[in-house]
Amino acid sequence: MNTLNQIIESKKHELQVLENKIPLKGLSAKHKKFKRADMLKALTTDTMSVIAEIKQKSPSEGVIKKTSDPIGIAKSYENNGAAAISVLTDNPFFGGSIELLSKIKSSVKIPVLRKDFIISEYQIHESYIHGADALLLIADILDYSVLELLYEKTMEIGLKALVEAHSMPAIKKVKKLKPEICGVNSRNLETMEIDLKWFETSYHHLPEASIKIAESGIHSNEHVRFVEAIGYDGILVGTSLMKKDDPGLAIPQLLDGE
Repeated sequence: MNTLNQIIESKKHELQVLENKIPLKGLSAKHKKFKRADMLKALTTDTMSVIAEIKQKSPSEGVIKKTSDPIGIAKSYENNGAAAISVLTDNPFFGGSIELLSKIKSSVKIPVLRKDFIISEYQIHESYIHGADALLLIADILDYSVLELLYEKTMEIGLKALVEAHSMPAIKKVKKLKPEICGVNSRNLETMEIDLKWFETSYHHLPEASIKIAESGIHSNEHVRFVEAIGYDGILVGTSLMKKDDPGLAIPQLLDGE
């Protein structure tokens, strides 16, 4: 069983436990009030947008940055020009939590994206309750009918969705769905290897009207210039920022090459 399959099986078990504890109807009734920030508006700019990520570990990197102050990093991201913040909420594989997302949402004004393996409507309501402004939908792990349903539910509840693709079959789903925001991830989900050429190969197959985000493998200003020249509107960056002593200050360095 590869890493992706392990994560999905873990997620199914996690959801079963959660739904047994609090059914969807009960969860829906517990909606909390957060002032929502518009993810689409935040990414619709004339310059390269940065979605800066809070990520303490990953299956491919192991421990990236053990930090006791993720809130401080989130505030530094905001102060240094991030358009939005991505928060890994999977715990077993990425060291995150949905509670951390709530704390970050309460500490910043820019949009907060829940990055997780969303496979159920339950997780959409959970995301809303904990303050997410947007969430990630991975086209590779969802049948098209499920992807479409989850996308519609996300929009219906008042959140935005970043619909991500790692492969050409997933790109075809994204093209059919025509989401407001789509992402191309250069990481192969089966091998976990990075291929930056995939950004260029896939770009012209994406929906023309969608905001387009390049994800994974972006570590330098040269990489930023590469995806910008292709036509991407923004980047989602986690590992290369989190490895720095001051992840927030790394944003202008990444964009300006200084």
